[in-house]
Amino acid sequence: MAWSEWERLKGEAAARQGRDGSDLRVHQDDLGAVGHEAFVLHEGLRGVADVGCDGADGEGVTWRAATVLRASGFATGGALATTLETWSAQVRTVLQAAAHISNHLDHSRKSHARDDAEIAAVLTGPDGSSAVPVSVLATYFR
Repeated sequence: MAWSEWERLKGEAAARQGRDGSDLRVHQDDLGAVGHEAFVLHEGLRGVADVGCDGADGEGVTWRAATVLRASGFATGGALATTLETWSAQVRTVLQAAAHISNHLDHSRKSHARDDAEIAAVLTGPDGSSAVPVSVLATYFR
């Protein structure tokens, strides 16, 4: 896709949504919601995924099945063990990604809230409760 086409499509999308064309707007609630969903995904997947040796007695159900099949001379046992190793690696990757997203967005939300509070404290008017008027802020940009 050419750059001009991308810019045209962005403009059309912004017009349909009645927006000013800016690229990204994120609100604190959005960050919290996405971070929460990543946490829910992590906890849900961790609770149900049969990853390698995660069973109560030290072995997952699938691993035990692969071991029994292999011990009984079935080639399926080895194939099942290989499949489980691949599955386990992929599940661990998804779990790590979900945890990273959850932690990062939680940190971002808290950090931005702290920044907003600091900015609000600096930009309060002489009465201590109202914001500095735009006319005063404009003097800083001249």
